[in-house]
Amino acid sequence: MRKVYINGNYVPENEAKISIYDSALMFGDMVFEMTRSFNKEQFKLREHLERLYTGIKVFRIPIQISIDEMEEACLETIRVNEPFFSDTDEHRLMINVSRGPLGIYAPIFGGKIEPCIVIADFPLKWTVASMAKYYDQGINSVIPSQRSIPATLMDPKIKNRSRMWYQMANIEVSQVKGDNNWALLIDPDGYITEGTGDNFFMVKDGVLYTPEGRNILRGISRNYVFELAEILNIKCFEKNIEPFDLYNADEAFLTGTPFCILPTTHLNGLPIGNGKMGKLTTLLLKKWSENVGLDIVQQIKDYSQEVQDFNASAPTPYKF
Repeated sequence: MRKVYINGNYVPENEAKISIYDSALMFGDMVFEMTRSFNKEQFKLREHLERLYTGIKVFRIPIQISIDEMEEACLETIRVNEPFFSDTDEHRLMINVSRGPLGIYAPIFGGKIEPCIVIADFPLKWTVASMAKYYDQGINSVIPSQRSIPATLMDPKIKNRSRMWYQMANIEVSQVKGDNNWALLIDPDGYITEGTGDNFFMVKDGVLYTPEGRNILRGISRNYVFELAEILNIKCFEKNIEPFDLYNADEAFLTGTPFCILPTTHLNGLPIGNGKMGKLTTLLLKKWSENVGLDIVQQIKDYSQEVQDFNASAPTPYKF
């Protein structure tokens, strides 16, 4: 069975627990990162950890291990779990850091209160197997009534577990008729910000546009698209984008660590461009695939087929 790192110890995955008195449960007081590998090599792990440590600093979580030690703990967690992964599996790390139990509960812990660091490693296919269809069908971005929380209230640039507004947006969008609906949030001023776990880009006349980095999580994948755009000599600008602008766009896409890029082909049921994945989106995906040495879309489609085959043969309680 896979093992989970908890404060320097490795425990079986099904026994990994944090206290019911933890500040993460009480307040959502936890910063986190989730990564992925390509051909078993972690992608941008250091950048993820740098963002994590910025959140730790701002949240004033008094952890005692350095970023170098955290990086080594992540890599060791992968080494410990590699025997439980197939040759085609990719490693998806989930790194959670909380303040630990609240001080008023210190007597329960003999007066010793310390932060809680958890590193879990599980197959990427759990996350992406259901996403294969989007490369062919595209996503219908739906703007819910739930607004993004602006940085003046809670800074979304800190990746934290206090994200109930994301959940409410997802619940609302899940009740919209039709298929492939994903939430796309706007801020209190009416500008597009991000999805509930992904960043947004649109294309107009061969130029990339993405929301300014004020009221969004500045994603690692978002930053990598900037790098790809520079390599491919594609102009890219950060600007305020209204839904009206997206209705008039040629194409659009979302970025996120597990899937890299997914095409957004509709907004509130209306087609963006020709309603299919655009040429520039395809070009960026192709270059990303070349850089990491595998076909990103094909890998996700293979995972989808693998999970379908498993579900067809597995007893109901064990289906994905």
